[in-house]
Amino acid sequence: MPILPKSLITIGTGLLTARTARRLRRNDGALAEQANTLAHLTTRFATTSFWREAGIRQKLDYATFQTLAPPRTYEHFTTPIERMKRGEADVLWPGRCAHYAVSSGTTAGRTKYLPITAGMLDHFRQAGLDSLLYYTARVGNAGVFRGRHLFLGGATQLSPISESRPFAAYAGDLSGITALNLPGWVEHHLYEPGTAIAQLADWPAKIAAIAARTANRDISLLAGIPSWVLILAEALRQQRPATRHLQDLWPHFECFIHGGVPLAPFAEELRAALGPTVNFHEVYPASEAFIATQDAEPAAGLRLMTNAGIFYEFLPMSDFDESNLAALGPKTVPLAGVKTGIDYALLLTTPGGLARYVIGDVVRFISTAPPRLIYVGRTQLQLSAFGEHVIEKEITDALTTVSQRHRWSPVNFHVAPIFAHTASGQNRGRHEWWIELKVGSSTAPDPVLLAQELDIELQRLNEDYEAKRQGGGLETPLVRLVLPRVFEHWLRQHGKWGGQSKTPRCRSDRLIADALAPLHHD
Repeated sequence: MPILPKSLITIGTGLLTARTARRLRRNDGALAEQANTLAHLTTRFATTSFWREAGIRQKLDYATFQTLAPPRTYEHFTTPIERMKRGEADVLWPGRCAHYAVSSGTTAGRTKYLPITAGMLDHFRQAGLDSLLYYTARVGNAGVFRGRHLFLGGATQLSPISESRPFAAYAGDLSGITALNLPGWVEHHLYEPGTAIAQLADWPAKIAAIAARTANRDISLLAGIPSWVLILAEALRQQRPATRHLQDLWPHFECFIHGGVPLAPFAEELRAALGPTVNFHEVYPASEAFIATQDAEPAAGLRLMTNAGIFYEFLPMSDFDESNLAALGPKTVPLAGVKTGIDYALLLTTPGGLARYVIGDVVRFISTAPPRLIYVGRTQLQLSAFGEHVIEKEITDALTTVSQRHRWSPVNFHVAPIFAHTASGQNRGRHEWWIELKVGSSTAPDPVLLAQELDIELQRLNEDYEAKRQGGGLETPLVRLVLPRVFEHWLRQHGKWGGQSKTPRCRSDRLIADALAPLHHD
């Protein structure tokens, strides 16, 4: 297929921007889009062996779908996915599947191999383009398509799955798989850092190569995890010492895309590194699906992508019990049943063949017309060892508020419980904060005073935590300011260094905290 000239792409994206803006102004289409999506997915499921055995047939109504397909975690799909990896056709989705996204995840559990079928590739292409059009509709022009788009994603080098032989199946980072399957016009006119550099798995070497390649490129968009974006910005400034920020280097640079980790702890440093007029555009991607994207001001939340091939369901966290998911099917609601202000576990039905899949994320709706939500945390990443029910977002918000007050720059952090131990004289539980601050960001804080400020903030944000503290059920938290690169060492030990990988912010056990302790004291 011939590659379109850049001028036609600019004209075409301008027309698509106007059409997207009109669609987003309508607030009545999401429910119909979701109904059509479910009808399409069940029609495809009905042609596969796994779902036929479950009773799935074409164009099921939602009530019957709820009855036939109970909510499931990844473990319930391992057997059919293993069949797919060995080359069996028509198992969860029509046809064979040769590519599998290895989920980095945020818990310390087993590796997940998520099928990236042709249908999933179509979804990610459409959702990725739609997300950019949400951005251009929001700012009122398609100028971002005139420059090149730099993605700090995972390595595109895929690994053969040995147990799949003689069938040729491959596994790798989702961003790498999608980068290998870009439309020709995107790869030719927009995509950076190019195919050769994109294959690199050594992140320091990759950052150096990207800096060398892009210093003289016309970059209009940059996407990546904040910590790695800051490292790239510093590498570029070292090449060009007179450069104050990236807009000095790239005059048409206008959009920074971020998602997957809270931005607030990095916001001030990012603004200084990127430039004063760069627009921040938040997205909500996962290895299982591209879920939501920004279409208004940040406080409005992210707009659920209801017309990109994914069917969504929501299970109130007040009913959530992972050990008894099969009985909770009737408790879930589709988009039509959600309410604002309630925390929901998110379930997805996808063109990867996964139905009512509990991905482990918790979301909260800000509005229902249009459907906008915020990411709250993980179902398994909560602090509730003492009944305090503290979520990831509250922990992040507390640290962000305190850090901004004192102009500290957190690099990474994790919070875990310390349980009562009468032998040591500790009769009540407490929280233990492991915090790495950027070297030279400010005068190092007193850990005791920092603990007191975090305690006050968390009591302000969470009534259950406040009740436990005021009632004597929890002691004042303990803060440990860790040595530089402690979290990097932990990520490297678990094969999660670079790309989209991140440290879990909290757990109700000490699985991660106890692993950090020897690294901190080495």
